[in-house]
Amino acid sequence: MYILVDARQSVNAGYKARFDREGISSLGLAPDEFASWFQASSRGDREAIQGFLLGDFEERAKCASAIRKLSRAPIIALSDVRNLDDTLVLLDAGIDDVLPKPVHVREILARSEAIWRRVNGGLPQVGEKSASTDRLKVYFDGRDPEIDGEVLALPRRERHILECLVRNKGRRMTKTQIYNVVYGVYSNGVEESVIEGHVSKLRKKLSTRLGYDPIEAKRFIGYTFIG
Repeated sequence: MYILVDARQSVNAGYKARFDREGISSLGLAPDEFASWFQASSRGDREAIQGFLLGDFEERAKCASAIRKLSRAPIIALSDVRNLDDTLVLLDAGIDDVLPKPVHVREILARSEAIWRRVNGGLPQVGEKSASTDRLKVYFDGRDPEIDGEVLALPRRERHILECLVRNKGRRMTKTQIYNVVYGVYSNGVEESVIEGHVSKLRKKLSTRLGYDPIEAKRFIGYTFIG
């Protein structure tokens, strides 16, 4: 889930629509709404956040500093106009990257994933754009994974679940945690049980191509990508 913060509702709505087209959940908030929500958010809510996208608004440097105290998720600022002094202030406040508009959502996803890897030390290694086992290669920019060099076409939700599990390789992910990442903390109209169906289909496809199941499932506990 990505959090979009901008004083202009049209900007939040526009980026939310673009994230939706990529199958990525997002939540758009005005700066004052975000401040109240974030301070009251639970640890579980914050762990579901894959990145923060800050538009042009006053005190966004202060906003970034507040985010960094409670979250290690990537913070990316969008700028209407390039300005070196403003960029330096934002980077000093804890913002990880500053991108001039317009920027494609896939670039935001790729940059966010690169930042996440550097900060959290996860797969893939710094400088790479994918995570690989011996045979499975997973991208984090909207592309389908590959097995033995051949593309494995997946529906967006299944691809996103695979990315989530690979990003947290070796860590047990509960159904709720996966749901919050894929559908968003405040998703309406979709039951958590849908995750079981998505994961079941994903495991079958991976097993068919790999000859083994790389996802360990334990009833009532969750799922672990073991590679």
